[in-house]
Amino acid sequence: MAPRPTAAFFDLDKTIIAKSSTLAFSRPFQAGGLISRRAVLRSAYAQFVYLVGGADHDQMEKMRQFMSQLCAGWDVATVREIVAETLHNIVDPLVFDEAVSLIEEHRLAGRDVVIVSTSGTEVVGPIGEMLGADRVVATRMEIADGKYTGEIEYYAYAEEKARAIRELADLVGYDLEHSYAYSDSVTDVHMLEAVGHPHAVNPDRELRRIAASNGWPVLVFTKPVALRSRVPLPPARPTLAALAVGGVVAFGGVMWANARRRRLGA
Repeated sequence: MAPRPTAAFFDLDKTIIAKSSTLAFSRPFQAGGLISRRAVLRSAYAQFVYLVGGADHDQMEKMRQFMSQLCAGWDVATVREIVAETLHNIVDPLVFDEAVSLIEEHRLAGRDVVIVSTSGTEVVGPIGEMLGADRVVATRMEIADGKYTGEIEYYAYAEEKARAIRELADLVGYDLEHSYAYSDSVTDVHMLEAVGHPHAVNPDRELRRIAASNGWPVLVFTKPVALRSRVPLPPARPTLAALAVGGVVAFGGVMWANARRRRLGA
């Protein structure tokens, strides 16, 4: 009997990249006419709180409300175009070198790489493609007539991340007992508990305490790197439509399966 497949599940913000992936795009969104200078400054403040103090449940809830209200009325195509055009300039220098090495190690071991993030799919999907992730689970905003309504259709947060992982395991057949998970935040404890090999990365105070009490490894990532120097990247302006062609799977929230393996096997 062939062994069941395994996976490595990664939170995105402060685990793979050094800041909030969503807030990192505030200036490009301003340049594209989507938000005001006041909103950029507020995003910068939220980024500061997120990085210095860590974001607890209440702060994450405020950030969620802020971002959902902020994007109400935005044109979806414009957002995707801005992300595609600025992705490498914004995200490339923010990726932790240690995270890239870890992703490479899991690939060599034959594990799928899955990013599970509270940030929106418009940002997480292209970043996942850039990193070569096999699947992505992310928050999805409600869309009507090509514009965001300001409502959240699916929120990939806290216990929901763990539920999504278990549902994905049922769908794909992952052996979670032999799978791995990585996160920086106590809000992801349920996600970490869903696998047999949980790891705390740059943990906040509460997650560090829980990791110590459970004997979980604690990793410290400190070296942002230019991703272009580490892994082959797609063209400077990736086409998001190509992600859909690669295979979008509606699963709880938002998930896409990278077609990399199918292309290699063709």
